Amino acid sequence: MEKDCGILLHISSLPSPYAIGDLGQSAYDFADFLHASGQSYWQVLPLGPTSYGDSPYQSPSAFAGNPYFISLDFLYKDGLITRQELESEYCENRKFTDYGRLFDTRLSVLKKAFARFDVGDSEFSEFKKSNADWLNPYALFAALKNRFGLRPHWQWDDEYRDYNGDAVKRFAEEHKSELDFACFLQFEFDVQWRNLKQYVNSLGIKIIGDAPIYAAYDSADFFENPRRFAVDENSNLTAVAGVPPDYFSADGQLWGNPLYNWDYLRNQGYDYWIKRIERQMRLCDRLRIDHFRGFCAYYSVAADAQNARNGEWKQGPGIELFKAVQNAVENVDIIAEDLGVDSQDLRELIRACGYPGMKVLQFGYDGEAAYNAHAVNNFTRNTVGYTGTHDNDTAEGWFKSLNADMRRRVKSRLPRNVKSVSRAMICSLYGSKSQTVIVPMQDWLGEGSAARMNTPGVAHGNWRYRIENIPDSELSSLILGIAAKYKRTSSERSS
Repeated sequence: MEKDCGILLHISSLPSPYAIGDLGQSAYDFADFLHASGQSYWQVLPLGPTSYGDSPYQSPSAFAGNPYFISLDFLYKDGLITRQELESEYCENRKFTDYGRLFDTRLSVLKKAFARFDVGDSEFSEFKKSNADWLNPYALFAALKNRFGLRPHWQWDDEYRDYNGDAVKRFAEEHKSELDFACFLQFEFDVQWRNLKQYVNSLGIKIIGDAPIYAAYDSADFFENPRRFAVDENSNLTAVAGVPPDYFSADGQLWGNPLYNWDYLRNQGYDYWIKRIERQMRLCDRLRIDHFRGFCAYYSVAADAQNARNGEWKQGPGIELFKAVQNAVENVDIIAEDLGVDSQDLRELIRACGYPGMKVLQFGYDGEAAYNAHAVNNFTRNTVGYTGTHDNDTAEGWFKSLNADMRRRVKSRLPRNVKSVSRAMICSLYGSKSQTVIVPMQDWLGEGSAARMNTPGVAHGNWRYRIENIPDSELSSLILGIAAKYKRTSSERSS
């Protein structure tokens, strides 16, 4: 099997005249750039709606798509918004994603598009029918959120907190148009995403998606069925998710997500997880599952804890879950994000599943190279290698943050006579044994820390990175040349 390569760039990071990247023409242009660069993969972050904090890993739905990604240009071409409405969303500052502006203005434009949409459209009706199991709870949750001023569901009036209660059923009947609006947004996202994916695939490129292991507390997933999660008899959280102190944070990371009630999910045949992966495998070609560690053992922190220092490890579902998934879902292709705390049970689970794990070059320079699994010479074939992930600083920013001794160590292990540290790290990665290697777009562009996508443990200012233009043919030719040199691109693309 030939080795291959890809680039990590989230949809929100694409250029556009608006406050965020979207599924419009720039997405197609970036796919063309990937093709010209000899790439086999386009990796994105989770595609779900974002909420407070703007993180794609804290979504109000594990199934829904982000309405902010809907291309306004395509809505205009479809006659759903006017030229004036389109231009009202033009944004002068296109260097960063402006979530504040999106929150203030985007929904108004999308509502105008919905007002012109034919809700009797047969495709729309079929979409609602075929996705009803997740779409109905999500649409109801979204409408109720608006009813209660966007407050979290645990602050709603008591009679509306029971998904199966009479008050909620009456609300659904009396607010059908509001529910249809939520469904319309998902329909438009789905149509635009499917069209883009079809085009990307036609170029011989596959999309790597991303699934957070945990659902958000303030989500349709929890609202619909709290029994899926670790709660008391009143559906209050008893413990939350996080990770212990590590490379990223001395206090650990207190994520705050509800933990799963694995006994309940097991008794339900793991149907919730099966549906989640089934949905994601329709949206993408491969699926990175974040924090794979949590399936063999997960870190449980008291619900009222102020940090993640004093949690405890508990047993996860292990291979049983993935056997159920493999039996129920066709063409499952998973990448296990196995970073962080290593353990024998994690290695055994990944080996039993057969999924590739991840290696990150930035982690490979600590200690003696012979004993560091992230040292490039220790990469194995069934892995996906990265210079860094969305949680890391850029290669250039990371290198500049090192002390003089570490800089010398890094340089001594990189190819010589290469223009920059980021380029040298890419060449080192491309020369590894990993079957697949992925490079964040920031590292191909040689950008510094200002281009970092996320800093774990920091609540604000993340997820804003954007490129201002699709890179030119000079960069695509350079990338293609490196891919060809290290035999990571097909012969027809490198010829």
